[in-house]
Amino acid sequence: MAIRSKTFRESYYEDIKLFQTIWIKFWTVVFVIGLVLLPFFGDPYFVYLVNLSCIATVAALGLNILTGFTGQISLGHAAFLAIGAYTAANLVQRLGTPFWVNLPAAGIAAAIAGALVGIPCLRLKGLYLAMATMAFGVLVEYMVITWDGLTGGVRGMSMPAVSIVGYSLDSDEAKYFFLLSVTGLMLAAADNIMRTRIGRAFVAIRDRDVAAEAIGVNLTRYKMLSFAISSFYAGVAGALYAYTLNYIHPEHFTLLLSIQYIAMIIVGGMGSIIGTVFGGVFIVVTPEFIKMFAQALGNVVPAIAGRYDEEWNIAAFGLLIMLFLIFEPGGLYALWNRVKVGFRNWPFTYWG
Repeated sequence: MAIRSKTFRESYYEDIKLFQTIWIKFWTVVFVIGLVLLPFFGDPYFVYLVNLSCIATVAALGLNILTGFTGQISLGHAAFLAIGAYTAANLVQRLGTPFWVNLPAAGIAAAIAGALVGIPCLRLKGLYLAMATMAFGVLVEYMVITWDGLTGGVRGMSMPAVSIVGYSLDSDEAKYFFLLSVTGLMLAAADNIMRTRIGRAFVAIRDRDVAAEAIGVNLTRYKMLSFAISSFYAGVAGALYAYTLNYIHPEHFTLLLSIQYIAMIIVGGMGSIIGTVFGGVFIVVTPEFIKMFAQALGNVVPAIAGRYDEEWNIAAFGLLIMLFLIFEPGGLYALWNRVKVGFRNWPFTYWG
């Protein structure tokens, strides 16, 4: 009996194919069919959580390109979501432009801001870069609160529902397919970017920037490009967030949101496209389990009943980051790979 140890590839084309085996194609089709049927048979609140997961995945994907693939730490990611959200809101309210104009415009506005932020941050690394990006996030948050004429200040801004061919997407089920389509396009674009010369340059900078420069990688150009692409994804996610909630407020784009995206890419897997999806879904769904746990604990211990608040989420995110950094630095993507290897090599499974 022949023992299958791996899938061998005989050409570079086979190595870069998106769907490398027939089983990957099969399970991808099954997964897509399941996603299409979900809003027809799933609970409405669960559909709403999936919508939020789509937005979180797009935003976290941008941060993973910057941090996971290029090695540039950012604590100001929420600021770029705010730029995208308020750009889309202003275009709708002042010019009445449709969503297919507002989405790329929001991404471009955030990308320009990201490139401008990247210029003074080119020589910064590690903690210094994190502090610089966090300062930018605080600055944008302050501007959003105080610039009433552009952002509405603490009153916030309203957003109409997405309209496609005269059909208004005013329910979670209707928004589901719109968000799923945009998320799929953004995932495919990111996957293809990382398989090009640009993606290889990002990874080279992450692994060793001095060696990357020695082999001809322009650090200035590619670091700024990474900031711009990351911010573009955040801007699009911000616009999607505004369209989904139909309302935006300064409290939606605080430092905590940036920390949540850091948690997503750590929990999901740094430098992994699929891991970003895992992390986005996990972090969006986790607060619901925390809330259920807090309510159940309140029934047992009446003294803490009704005390669930945002601090539970902050503590949970901090604990998750610590646990994954200690016990599974590769995140959920590493666990997923172990499961795949286990099934692939069965019955001669070696878990390592």
